[in-house]
Amino acid sequence: MRHSRIVAPVIVAAVLILLWIGVSYFELVSAFALPDPGSVLMRLIRGLNEGFLITSAWQTLHIAVIGSLIAAFIGIPVGFGITHYQPFSAALEPYLAASQAIPAVAFAPLLVLWVGYGMAPIVILCVLMVIFPIIINTAVGVRDVDPDILDAARLDGASGMRLMKSIEFPLALPAILAGIRTGFTLSITGAVVGELVIGGQRGLGIELTTAQHLNDAPGMFATIAILAVLAIGMYLALRALETRVLAIVS
Repeated sequence: MRHSRIVAPVIVAAVLILLWIGVSYFELVSAFALPDPGSVLMRLIRGLNEGFLITSAWQTLHIAVIGSLIAAFIGIPVGFGITHYQPFSAALEPYLAASQAIPAVAFAPLLVLWVGYGMAPIVILCVLMVIFPIIINTAVGVRDVDPDILDAARLDGASGMRLMKSIEFPLALPAILAGIRTGFTLSITGAVVGELVIGGQRGLGIELTTAQHLNDAPGMFATIAILAVLAIGMYLALRALETRVLAIVS
């Protein structure tokens, strides 16, 4: 099973690259719109050797991680809150739903007005994108805890924070970690959107904007490749951490 998890994505990637090579070789799409893999690879190597892609990737990852941690710090307690306190749930859930109907990019100009330019509005944009799956998964995980287990714990004298800490949190942990994994992966998108709309000195969003203005398709593809690596790396790291944590808890 573990072997297939590695082999299957590699096979898919190889097929996609072969299709890409075929499309480029037979010139089915203009090279201006779809550069060949070789030119993208050369641009990627050049960007890594010169260091600007590494610097930009670190800046984007830095913002994404900060936004994700803030979202987790806020989202997990909110998820418990909307599960346990009906007035809090009734007051908050409509706005959580509404927040998903509004594109994140629509908040960016407002954030600039409220907190100015720089890293702060981009971090806030990341938080807005990441926090929803964390809240929802936490709430679902807590609501799915077996009522019989809770009743037995209450008979043993557990209540309030002790019940949450000792019973609900460990049993809801798989759902909470799944929400964190989903949200943290989205944080890369939030950071790039913030950099694209709000701007800054560095970041992969800035690299994309620069390449677009220069009509540099290989540069855009090279930047997208770095973004894909960051997202996949974060997802796999969180999945591995999730597996270890659940093994310890269980």
